[in-house]
Amino acid sequence: MSTSKDRILKEFAKHLNPSRVRILKSAGLDIVEDRREGPYVWDVDGKKYIDCFTGAGSFNVGRRNPQIIQALKDALDRVDIGGFLFFSELKVELAKKLAEISPGQALKCAMYGSGGGEVVDFAIKLARGSTLRTRVITAEKGYHGHTGFALSGIGRDAYQIPFQPLMPDFFRVPFGDWQALEKVVDDKTACVILEPIQGEGGIFVPPADYFKKVREICDRNGALLIVDEIQSGFGRTGKMFCMEHFGVIPDIMTVGKSLGGGIYPIAAALYKDDLQDFLFANPMIHFSTFGGSDLGCAVALETIRFLQDRKLPEHAEKMGQRFQAGFQLLMSKYPTILKEFRGRGLMMGLQYAEEEMGPRMSFELSKSGVIAVFSGNDPRVMRIMPSLVIQEQDVQAVLDALDRGMATISGGKPHG
Repeated sequence: MSTSKDRILKEFAKHLNPSRVRILKSAGLDIVEDRREGPYVWDVDGKKYIDCFTGAGSFNVGRRNPQIIQALKDALDRVDIGGFLFFSELKVELAKKLAEISPGQALKCAMYGSGGGEVVDFAIKLARGSTLRTRVITAEKGYHGHTGFALSGIGRDAYQIPFQPLMPDFFRVPFGDWQALEKVVDDKTACVILEPIQGEGGIFVPPADYFKKVREICDRNGALLIVDEIQSGFGRTGKMFCMEHFGVIPDIMTVGKSLGGGIYPIAAALYKDDLQDFLFANPMIHFSTFGGSDLGCAVALETIRFLQDRKLPEHAEKMGQRFQAGFQLLMSKYPTILKEFRGRGLMMGLQYAEEEMGPRMSFELSKSGVIAVFSGNDPRVMRIMPSLVIQEQDVQAVLDALDRGMATISGGKPHG
């Protein structure tokens, strides 16, 4: 380890989080990010990696995308963050663009935030305020952030236990099981909040008819459907938004992460215009000092333009198919190691046979210059979520690295 890297890790442990340094070091992921470009990141010691974690989907347009950086520079010549109480054309233009690309162009209104948990909080507040109901239904293994309402909606006890008691009237059901959902949604239910594909939970894709059933259950009981597209949105799954695969329009949709192009933090809750009635009566009920800043809106507009101009959702679908073909071969070669692969587009998960294999494979992949992180909910599951700008030669490089890692663990040699 270089002197510089050793110093940074020691100081990070001292001043920020010693356990994170210990855990990531044991998995070969004690990377001190230095240079960043496209699908790659370089450690401060000079080693180059293909980033297959991407901040859980924060870098869809690549690391330090020059077009997005230029948009921020241009904005800095004209504006600052702006006053959160007042108005600007950039705020309006981004809201209009988000409405235009939303599923069915049906989510015409927006509330901005600076991060995902913040806009999930607003979405739940809007649902409770609009329906005058309190019950919130979430999914086991679901993930929505670590702030107030969002934390109460996480489907993992370990995140919640140190902070109990949490918000009341939150209930969990198994993801993908509409019959279980039907049993708990009633006339006291304000909303159901779900990810289209569970990310942190282990890349679980629901049955094809699941969200149509969920939509019917919500409509029948007068509950709102909130969909959390913070990880799955902006081309990640082969569509601009994952819900387009299911043909269902939610009442509220949260977006974030890649909306900021990996350059400037911004998030939003998009919602149907009939929910504006609640805000008409309560115009000052929710603010975010840095949410929807003019700088963030300028960056987000350019990010969406880049995604559309480069047809990155379609590219993600193509590269995802290439990955899946490779995963199928790996499953046939290493049946005692790799049990299953799941996902859509470039939101993919590999399930290994045993828990220890997640950390071991992270370590093996890091030796081959690939960053891939096992799930906090289930160490057997590894997320593969590279930037959408990844090209076929890098897809092959990741597959080759997986082959070498599994060969090492199985005590054999890579297969062809």
